[in-house]
This record gives sequence, C-alpha cells and structure tokens, in this order.
Amino acid sequence: MYWPSGHCCPLAPPVKLPLVIDLDARTRRVHPAWWVAAVTFLALVGAAGFRAVPGVLMDPLHREFGWSVSTISLAAAVNMALYGLTAPFAAALMERFGIRRVVAAALLVVAAGSGLTVFMTASWQLILCWGVLVGLGTGSMALALVATVTGRWFVARRGLVSGVLTAAGAAGGLVFLPLVAQVSDAYGWRPASLAVSVAALAVAPLVLWLLRDRPRDLGVAPYGGTPADDADPVRSGAARLALRTLAGAARTGPFWYLAAGMMICGATTMGLIQPHFIPAAHDHGMPHTVAAGLLALVGIFDVAGTIASGWLTDRVDPRLLLLAYYVLRGLSLLALPALFRPDIQASMLAFIVFYGLDWVATIPPTMALCREVFGASAPVVFGWVFASHQVGAAVMALGAGIVRDELGAYDAAWFVGGALAVAAGGLSLLIRRRPVPAVT
Repeated sequence: MYWPSGHCCPLAPPVKLPLVIDLDARTRRVHPAWWVAAVTFLALVGAAGFRAVPGVLMDPLHREFGWSVSTISLAAAVNMALYGLTAPFAAALMERFGIRRVVAAALLVVAAGSGLTVFMTASWQLILCWGVLVGLGTGSMALALVATVTGRWFVARRGLVSGVLTAAGAAGGLVFLPLVAQVSDAYGWRPASLAVSVAALAVAPLVLWLLRDRPRDLGVAPYGGTPADDADPVRSGAARLALRTLAGAARTGPFWYLAAGMMICGATTMGLIQPHFIPAAHDHGMPHTVAAGLLALVGIFDVAGTIASGWLTDRVDPRLLLLAYYVLRGLSLLALPALFRPDIQASMLAFIVFYGLDWVATIPPTMALCREVFGASAPVVFGWVFASHQVGAAVMALGAGIVRDELGAYDAAWFVGGALAVAAGGLSLLIRRRPVPAVT
C-alpha cells in the first residue's frame, strides 16, 4: 500500500525529491548565460578600443612619416565602413560556424592588423592593417554579436543585457584612449600598437574557454526560459535573408529616414568626435593625454545616457526623442569651436557631459521604430540601418581630415556636423509609425 506522502507506510522516512534539485541549483550559483555575457562584454569593450586607437596615434604618425591628416583619416574611414558593413553578415557567420569560432578568429585578425603596423613604411600599409584587418575583425564583434548572444542565451533580462552590451561597445573605445595615449607619449606609438595586439590575443583564450554557442552545449536552458527557447541553428540562407531584407526595406520611406538619421548620427560621433577631437584639442594647446581623458568621460556618461534613453523610449514617442537628441547635438557642435582652450574649462566639461549622455542615446528609439514599422524583420533591418551609421562615420572621418589639411583648422567640420545633426532631427518627424508589409 502506498500513502499520499509517497512512501509505503507512515513510519517510512519521507523521500524528499526536491532536495536533489536544490543541491543541483546550489552547485550552479551563476547561470552560464551570465558568463557568456561577461566574456561578450569584454570582447565588445576590446573591439571598441582597438577601433578607436587611430585617433590617438594620428599626430605621432604624422610627425614620423609626414603623412597628411586626410591620409591617416582614410585608414580610419575604411575601418569604420568595414566595421558597419561586416555587421549584417557577421550574424550569418555565427549561425554557420558558431559564436566562439567567429569571435576568436576576429580577435586574431585584430591582433595581426595591429601588430603588423610596427613594420609599415607606406601609407597603404596603414590602410591595410588598421583599415581593412582591424575593421573586419572589430566588425565581426559589433551589434550582431549583441543580438546573437542575447537572442540565444537570454529570455528574461534580455533588454537589460542588450543595453549593457550595446553601451560597452560604444563606450569601450573612449575609455581605452587615455591608456593608449599614456603609452604612446611615454614609449612611442609602436608599443601602443603592440599593446593593442597583446590585449586582443589575451582575450582570445577567455573566449575559447567561456564562450559557448548555445545553452544546449552546456545542458541548460536559456536564462529565464525553457529548452524550447533554444532554437535550432540556421545552417544556410542567413546571408541571403540579409540581402533580401535589405531589398525589401529599401522600397519603404521609413527605412531611408532611419538610415539617413543614423548616417548623420555616426558622422557626428564616431566619424567626427572620436578620431578628430584629440588632434583638434591639441591644435589649441591641450595635451593629448588630457584630451583623451575627456573622451573617456564621454564613454562613462554614455552608459548612463543609453540606459536613460531606453527608459524614455518606453514612455515617449521615439520620433520626439530623436528630434531632441539630434537638434541638441547639432547646437552643441556649432558651439564647440569656441570651447577649445589649452586647459579644461567648465564650458568644455559641460559639452563633454552632454555629448556623453547623447552619444548613442539615439539607438533605443531607432530600434523601437524599426520594431514598430518592420515587425519581425526589425533585427535584420536595424543591422542595415546600423551599417549606414558606420558609412556616415567613415565619410565624416575622411572629410574632417581633408578640412584640417586644406583649411588648417577643424572649425568648418564642426559647423557642417552641427547643421547635419539639426537636419536629422527634422527627418525623424517624417517617419510613420504604421507597420509596412513584410519586407522579406
């Protein structure tokens, strides 16, 4: 006879099956998804830092080789363009070969590109190393990596993790700059370049050790989900889907308004401020290390701005947020030429704090509009919108360098950037929020 308690008689000891589950939970205090997120965070911060180094090395390279600012800016432009254009296809590579292999290979490519620069003697070699190799490597660890990791490993806290990883990718390049500037000033640009190569190689073993492609590889479910949320990998057709989605989205007006706005966003942040703020400040007598420290502050405030923008996006019309972000950014750029001094003034600190809060604040409302307009196609559409962000950054990085060479100052570049940002605010109001037919 069996009793409801689960044992054969009232005197038999109870069988406490939940105890086994409790013990198993205690042996795994941290869900593996958080370790994957931590390694991804480290890779994204590193990738952003590797991509931003040319802005610190612009003056040392100019002094040693005599290359013009526009020539060095061309390498930065190629880097930014490839960083953006690689992103839509990086997700396809991760589906085909796995996250761990793609990220590890990308780190090796970055290490090779940075390390080979110590042997260069011609400007085309700078374009090949920092432009092509580092651009392809960091592009394989862009927002496609964020979307892939959060989509596979998280069900609960997905928005939070996405925001933190996105901020890491944006802020990492700015936070790295003071360290690179210190090494460059103390020991020269070659040790600084080699330090980047060593840092990339140091992250690769952690990726191979802790980064896993899917929860099923460790016998767990995604964080906050069930085994059914761990979808089967797509072994083929991902790249074709990316191109088909682009072709469909390009036939709609909202795509072009979003892409144009993000192109100007990239031009006024990664294309203008990130590579040219330090040499522009140095033109006015500010030391490289001090200017790099100001950009590091931009990276710190960027984290707070991104989180706050995400919170506002849930409560305010995203188009109005974009209008405010772009117009205020444009006005601040128009005022920037008057703020440069040999030392740090309160007005420059105010500019740095605001620009940090606004740096990638445009990303959450842009993603929200992509979801509203394009529905299930939104992730791929946003990948292409982000590619336009990097194309704008590349064009502005080169254009600002040409302005500096031809006019002897950056003032015209700041004014053009400010006017474009104000125009981007107007474009955001043209976006309709009604869904369009499926673009795939």
